[in-house]
Amino acid sequence: MDPERDFHEIYRITVTREFPWDVTRALELALYRTYAVPGIGRLLDETAELTGRSQKRYDDTALLLDAVVEHGFDAEEGRTAIRRINQMHRSYDISNDDMRYVLCTFVVTPKRWLDDFGWRRLCCHELRAFAAYYRALGTRMGIKDLPESYEDFERTLDAYEDEHFGWDPGARRVSDATLGLMASWYPAPLAPLVRGASLALLDDALLRAFRYPRPGPVARGVTRGALRLRARAVRLMPPRRKPHYARQNPEIKGYPGGYELPELGTWPTPGVRGCPVPGHRSSRTPAD
Repeated sequence: MDPERDFHEIYRITVTREFPWDVTRALELALYRTYAVPGIGRLLDETAELTGRSQKRYDDTALLLDAVVEHGFDAEEGRTAIRRINQMHRSYDISNDDMRYVLCTFVVTPKRWLDDFGWRRLCCHELRAFAAYYRALGTRMGIKDLPESYEDFERTLDAYEDEHFGWDPGARRVSDATLGLMASWYPAPLAPLVRGASLALLDDALLRAFRYPRPGPVARGVTRGALRLRARAVRLMPPRRKPHYARQNPEIKGYPGGYELPELGTWPTPGVRGCPVPGHRSSRTPAD
């Protein structure tokens, strides 16, 4: 397959057959990174979507993006999901630079996660497809001055973080709420361990932006070592025969009876500028 022509199919195979668990974790981290840009974190705090309705916000974001992966950009479901995303963004004053940065995190963070914790690294063919996929998404979202290649996405992300990462109390509240949400997916006695492991995965720039203490070498070593052991085990498993979509993840908890794509996502709140983070089905869909 050609990565410029068949980018959707390459991306879909990569994220649903090769690395479904890893890409889910990487995209969670990608969205989390955006909170460290004070303008983004502050807006997210103002909407209260991630502090007051964390699980719903997580579910809606994953399901909208998942629909495009599963059905494609031109299918009815894909168009519905992108239309819902655009309806949310058009309601608020969000800069093109912020939108482009968020898109960059979706391209760069999975590659870096898989470099560290995947059972293999992405090949250049897949990286070209990732860049083309998110250029197509960005174009349909009306984002201007999109990077052309993976390397361009990476340079744009690093430059933006170097310039904009910083402290904001609202962003810290959003960060704390997100860490609390992740801990809530496990039995209560494990919550402190989950929070500690999550912090151990953050780089120093993120820790400084949120003013978290730097985890010790033991916590970092155990957490990262466990993920690398998992990668070795996955490498020995037979290839996945069926795709695994985000809607099938156990972390999606809010729609046990199914959901309607046009009803997902946020809705404008008077006096609030809104959320810059992109968060899909025109018919009721099982939440399997």
